[in-house]
Amino acid sequence: MMRRIGLLMTIAAIVAMVSGCATRPPDRTDDICAIFDHQPRWYDYALASEERWGTSIPVQMAFINQESTFRHNARPPRTRLFGFIPWRRPSSAYGYAQAQDPVWGEYMAEEGSVFARRTHMKHATDFVGWYNHRTHQRLGISKQNAEHLYYAYHEGHAGYRRGNHRNKPFVLRAAQRVQNHADNYSRQLQGCEARFQCRRFWQIGPFCDA
Repeated sequence: MMRRIGLLMTIAAIVAMVSGCATRPPDRTDDICAIFDHQPRWYDYALASEERWGTSIPVQMAFINQESTFRHNARPPRTRLFGFIPWRRPSSAYGYAQAQDPVWGEYMAEEGSVFARRTHMKHATDFVGWYNHRTHQRLGISKQNAEHLYYAYHEGHAGYRRGNHRNKPFVLRAAQRVQNHADNYSRQLQGCEARFQCRRFWQIGPFCDA
């Protein structure tokens, strides 16, 4: 009996992980209330990352909007050989947070579990929080300064120190979009966060974060 229960729990965990990976993007990506109405669990994941690493929910979601527009399997488009033959991708960026292989490997080694996936929002939000925590430690950037956190996220810590982003207009524009989204998300969340808190039957009294 115990073996059967253990097997059922394993199957349920696998199903949950796969379903988390296959979530369709929200119809509205400019409204954090609509995003969390679409997937309430994403609020839980972002809240857990905020509590663990200190990057606010709006900043996390602004990063993910910029990187993948909430597509679980996003990748950079392939380059074209001779202008028409599909060729290599310009980087190994993948998933909600567009984490590249080397830094994802560092995250896995330091904090991730063997089940962590770039295609799952739980792990994507935790990765963004982890990376921004490192940025704060190494560069002193505030965890609420979405614009400069994004420069360091896109260019890497060494690239940020060199000021690489200053000569890249597309990065400057992207970072400003991230800041704008973070500001808008923050205002929006103030009006709707209560409905995502304490929505489960066991979240009462001291077990509720509201």
